[in-house]
Amino acid sequence: MIGSSKFRLAAILCLILGMTLAACAREKEAAISNEASASTASIDALPKSSDTSPPPAFNSTRAMQYVKEIVALGPRPIGSANHKKVEDYIHAHLKGDVVEDDAFTITATEGKFPVHNIVAKFPGTRDGIIVIASHYDTNWPLKDTSYVGANDGASSSALLLEIANQLRGKKLDGYSVWLLWDDAEESMRLPWYDPEALYGVRHIAQKWQDDGTIKKIKAFILEDMIGDADLNIDRDQNSTPWLEDMVYQAATRLGYQSHFFVRAIPMDDDHKPFVERGVPSADLIDFDYGYNNVFWHTTQDTVDKLSPKSLEIVGMVTLETVHMLGKK
Repeated sequence: MIGSSKFRLAAILCLILGMTLAACAREKEAAISNEASASTASIDALPKSSDTSPPPAFNSTRAMQYVKEIVALGPRPIGSANHKKVEDYIHAHLKGDVVEDDAFTITATEGKFPVHNIVAKFPGTRDGIIVIASHYDTNWPLKDTSYVGANDGASSSALLLEIANQLRGKKLDGYSVWLLWDDAEESMRLPWYDPEALYGVRHIAQKWQDDGTIKKIKAFILEDMIGDADLNIDRDQNSTPWLEDMVYQAATRLGYQSHFFVRAIPMDDDHKPFVERGVPSADLIDFDYGYNNVFWHTTQDTVDKLSPKSLEIVGMVTLETVHMLGKK
């Protein structure tokens, strides 16, 4: 009987523990649900667009080919021969466009390095500029490995090349669009060390502040890690809320809203120098690359993890956001 009593007591304790754990799980699920609901509450409150214009064009097959060609050049840390090859590759695809080169030298712990920002400018009918940006370098600390940054740098750089194809040869009905391939974004140390990162974008943000350009920038849209086949763009809590809301509206109009803003997290990224200068900014990033972000900054960041459909989704939503900003 004593053994039986102990068994019954143990069973009761297990039942209580199970009920407690279930309650905790429900609370956690409710908290996640509330966070997701809070992140889209302001979006749902916005008036629905009555725009009936056709969706933007985007060639995902061509964009994916650009990714493969950039990756085929190999690792591209700043100062390397491969880095110069990618610069030349981007320039070759912008031949005939209005292109500005922002070149300078940095002094980092590892020495002095040349840095090159590339800006392609497409004129619009309204006075103002929308900047769409991507970094194109790979991580310096991983320079002696086979790390090619297929998603982290190549996917977004290719995306901008395809966006250039869609903007080229026409007067944009809205603000001018400047495409920025910013350099030396990756940290010179691992883990991430902010004082030795974001060199290119910090430089050009300061340059545009000094010459008055920054006052004309209506929005800064950053593309980062946007090629993941399992695409889930995070809502960045360091971005401008109304601009992120507009991105979600654009995604909804195109039927892609399920790929956006399920999770809300703060990101320190290329948009940071523009946020600090008061420019409305949005970071389009899927910072969950593989389970628990396992592929990020590893040699597993390869083309086979990416999808042309993801490039299409982000490319079309970006162009739709540009269209909506031009009508704002």
